[in-house]
Amino acid sequence: MGRSRRTLPEELLLLALDPATGTTAQPQSLDLGLAGAQLVELALAGRIAPDGDRIAVVMPRPTGDPTLDSALELLRRRGAPVRAVHWIGGPRLGLRQTYLAHLERCGMVAAVPGQMYGVLPTTRYQATDTAISREIKARLDTAVRTGVPPDARTAALAALAHAVGLGKHLYPGNEGRSSRSRLRDLIRHDPMGGLVAHAVMDVQNGVASQPRRGPGAAGRRQAGARAKSTGDPVRGVPAQPRRGSLAGRAPVH
Repeated sequence: MGRSRRTLPEELLLLALDPATGTTAQPQSLDLGLAGAQLVELALAGRIAPDGDRIAVVMPRPTGDPTLDSALELLRRRGAPVRAVHWIGGPRLGLRQTYLAHLERCGMVAAVPGQMYGVLPTTRYQATDTAISREIKARLDTAVRTGVPPDARTAALAALAHAVGLGKHLYPGNEGRSSRSRLRDLIRHDPMGGLVAHAVMDVQNGVASQPRRGPGAAGRRQAGARAKSTGDPVRGVPAQPRRGSLAGRAPVH
């Protein structure tokens, strides 16, 4: 996969990266969102397809992107289709650090070493080309503010941004309330993006082990999402444990 088009995990991470601090918003849920973004990107590439609330490999041929191909191979080894919530909530986390390192190798971010409290080593990341981040945000802004149905990629990005709680980061304060609500509503424009976004929220709300019960359960979940539309969708959920870090480098805070 060439560098002429950024992948959804890359775009989601760049959206979450704060240019002022060099840290990522919603770090504990971002791993889940990145796992979901990998699924959407593989679906857009024709490698996987939804099968109810499960994910099935339909073409095991590699994409050429090492991080996506690693996920594709893991899915292929499962044999049978896997539930999206089990995949996203599985032990393959630490994706935030994986993708930060990936973006650094691609020259899209630069690592800036520092210290916390003058003692603890830390690493912050700065985008090397802020125009890229502005372009990604502008696509979301257009979809949010015009009401014109976006393309599947932008709709999925909006759904994932909402699912991991980036709404308040992208559209802060009371003045951003209506934009956060419309960001949530974009979830309906891409079935695959909606599937993985709901799976991300299910994992955060601790219902990943409960099988889907049909349209009634989906409706209740969507009603819960609507109730939280203008706030952080993970509010009130116990903090997720940290899931590893790069060797020799302190995790980004």
